[in-house]
Amino acid sequence: MIRLYGLLFLIDLVVLVIALIDCLSTDEHEVRNLPKIAWVFIILLFSPVGWIAWFAAGRPQRARTGAGASWRAGSGFPEAARPRPPVAPDDDPEFLRGLAQSRREDQDLLSRWEADLRRREEQLREREQEKPEQ
Repeated sequence: MIRLYGLLFLIDLVVLVIALIDCLSTDEHEVRNLPKIAWVFIILLFSPVGWIAWFAAGRPQRARTGAGASWRAGSGFPEAARPRPPVAPDDDPEFLRGLAQSRREDQDLLSRWEADLRRREEQLREREQEKPEQ
């Protein structure tokens, strides 16, 4: 009988330590129903009821994923609003169109600058040729 009580005490102590570590390592905003400090006192003062209450009512709920996760109809995105993974720039046709248009605009600007430069150089040559004659 004493061994059984000793075993139950050890199990209680181990689970109490696990619950206390879990409570202390949980972020304050994730703790449910009571402030974090209140859960620490409940776990420490009311064993084993305290750690049972922590696991049942205070611990943050984790979202289930995978095959065990539940699916509800209508809980997803409509196809048009579904978030898409980012597309690499070289795979995005709109980006490539914009790139081609930007390149054409840059070439047009460069050709205008070259034409302006040629015109100014020609004007400069004409002025230099007129000066020695005067």
